Amino acid sequence: MRTVANDLLIELHFLPSLEYFCALRRFDKIILEKHEHFVKQSYRNRCFVLTAHKKVRLTLPIIARHTKVVITEVEIDYSTRWQNNFWRTVESAYAKAPFYEHFADDLRKEIFSKHKYLYDLNFHLLSMCLKWLRWEKTIAESVTYEKIISHEISDVRGLISTKTDFQQRKFYQPLPYRQVFGSNFVPNLSLIDLVFCEGPDAATLLTSP
Repeated sequence: MRTVANDLLIELHFLPSLEYFCALRRFDKIILEKHEHFVKQSYRNRCFVLTAHKKVRLTLPIIARHTKVVITEVEIDYSTRWQNNFWRTVESAYAKAPFYEHFADDLRKEIFSKHKYLYDLNFHLLSMCLKWLRWEKTIAESVTYEKIISHEISDVRGLISTKTDFQQRKFYQPLPYRQVFGSNFVPNLSLIDLVFCEGPDAATLLTSP
């Protein structure tokens, strides 16, 4: 008889999507993959928000000297003014959202904190998001990279990908909420879209099949 997984193993994403948090929802312990190689064009350094014109991708610039760099060694590129550009986009997208003023300072503090490494920034952003949702999760980190994982751990590393639509997976079932722009609901944006729009009710709108 197969053992039911008690813990979840997953990589860190940058301001993760609703799908990511639906994957986390039913687990009390989250193990972050600390020893993977960075994957380009992935959620590790990008997220999506909704502006007045369209769904927009926000990409965190990084310094990647070669393709096989361990995720904890990936440095954020501060040679551009990405923080200011990022924040202008967030303000234009969500300044009129009902709960923007309540949560914006937390986000701004992390974005302008000047963490050297992508992993560290993503770790702090995940902690912030869990606090917003009022989810009490035990967060651990992998000790080494293991390709084959115990049945007691649910391994979802790499499954939530930018290369395929969330509908091809079974983590997230969209439950529409009132967004700042547009009459047609846009699903699976970064959690900041949901939190700025719904505030304390955000967690109740994270549903999975």
